[in-house]
Amino acid sequence: MAGKPKLHYFNARGRMEPIRWLLAAAGVEFEEKFLESAEDFEKLRNDGYLMFQQVPMVEIDGMKLVQTRAILNYIASKYDLYGKDTKERALIDMYTEGMADLYEMILLLPLCRPEEKMPRFHGQDYLVGNKLSRADIQLVELLYYVEEVDSSLISSFPLLQTMKTRISNLPTVKKFLQPGSARKPPTNAKSVEEARKILRF
Repeated sequence: MAGKPKLHYFNARGRMEPIRWLLAAAGVEFEEKFLESAEDFEKLRNDGYLMFQQVPMVEIDGMKLVQTRAILNYIASKYDLYGKDTKERALIDMYTEGMADLYEMILLLPLCRPEEKMPRFHGQDYLVGNKLSRADIQLVELLYYVEEVDSSLISSFPLLQTMKTRISNLPTVKKFLQPGSARKPPTNAKSVEEARKILRF
């Protein structure tokens, strides 16, 4: 039997957090190897484990996967969170890419209330195919992040709130949301400074 996936990243959210969420939702236990120094990062680079010289990196099924979206796609496929056919996968990709754009906008621009259109769900209780998928998990992660920035931003969107509650109450996700889980606290000045030191910029 294969060992637990091993996640290599800082002890912070960043680009590893959606991977943690997806593994947790799938009920998969994982280990974390935190980068604590520039030397830890250099060792991964020098050992040839980082194809593009960046983290996150996940060791799973004998592979050392890099690039967040590639890792998410692999995990979603492996644990049946990526739709039943190519049409559902296309819809899941459409949602997750849209969320990635929104996430980047939130990170890079001052937060302002943009005009928002409610996504049309392609399922009843989930975004696609009436079954939990990667798109649902990433949407709920994003909603938690938005609430941390300003809880009023989603208060006028009852469908999003209902979906957040439904997904958050799934046993595996509920466990991940409990204190002491692998979920990381919000990014702060200290975690940013630690990442800068490790990456030497």
